[in-house]
Amino acid sequence: MDICQTHENTSKCSVNTMECFMVLSTQAQKISIATLCGLFGTLCVFENSLVLYLIFSSPGTRRKPSYLFISSLALADILASIIFVCSFVNFHVFNETNFSKEMFLLQLGGVNTSFSASLSSLLLTALDRYISISRPSEYKLLMTRKRAWIALGLLWVTCATIASLPLLGWNCCTLNSTCSELFPFVDDNYLSSWICFIMVLLGCIIYAYAHVLWRAHQHVSYMEKHQAQAGKQNTRMRMDVMLAKTLVMVLTVLVLCWSPVLVLMIYSIFARLSNHLRKVFAFCSTLCLLNSMVNPIIYALRSKELYSSLRMVFSRFRRQQKASEESPEAESTHKSSIIET
Repeated sequence: MDICQTHENTSKCSVNTMECFMVLSTQAQKISIATLCGLFGTLCVFENSLVLYLIFSSPGTRRKPSYLFISSLALADILASIIFVCSFVNFHVFNETNFSKEMFLLQLGGVNTSFSASLSSLLLTALDRYISISRPSEYKLLMTRKRAWIALGLLWVTCATIASLPLLGWNCCTLNSTCSELFPFVDDNYLSSWICFIMVLLGCIIYAYAHVLWRAHQHVSYMEKHQAQAGKQNTRMRMDVMLAKTLVMVLTVLVLCWSPVLVLMIYSIFARLSNHLRKVFAFCSTLCLLNSMVNPIIYALRSKELYSSLRMVFSRFRRQQKASEESPEAESTHKSSIIET
């Protein structure tokens, strides 16, 4: 196994070995991490797979740019849950170290690509809603399917490129630089750059949704002053309240799930982390997985079109189940009639 020398004040370990980063010391901690990862990961894969099926099974939804962004979000969350759970549990629970530096950085790159693509898809979804409410008359001209596919292509290429930089040489082993206390072989400068990238994404998402909420509130205020029909006023007000609830939910989930991880990452760059904080970081990492599990509920299943498609799928499944239950009875009746004859 490759061994990277750390500088003398970064960690209590004299060398940057894989064992130094296995912070779960008790069986209870390992069982807790495995349970959280198994639960969140399974639900995440099931929910996002259902979202992809609902989007691409309907010609009306799969042609809309907004649903293309949601499908990209669902795909990124599926990949994030699979790669994260397998690598995280294998490392922290089973303490597997029988792989090279390149293999570890490849796994880490897959996790970073997936989570970065998930946040970037959230940003495209936010920008899509920003354009739809700020320039509604020009929305169909500005947001075409071709532009949506180009944006998604740039998104995934950018995220994969940034996540692959440690594997391509920007790591503390190759550069003989200061290693991170949270991730083996990761250079502190790269970690700082990746944190800045994620912070920019989160900031743009928050700004876009805050502007959407402000424009919606402004529109409702205008309708209250100039709309003569009270029924339409109440409808607009209900839409504004629903939109406000959705956006508050979006921002709350983002802040709660990503803030602990980012704060600990930033703290690790400027100060030494105790073993307790490193254990806290391991548990806080599962919150990013929780965010991927909650995303389809917020972005997809609250959509009227996808919700109606989901109801149709459930009703079709119930009819098939009833038919399968009734068929043995019909077959036995048919056999008994033949015997009597």
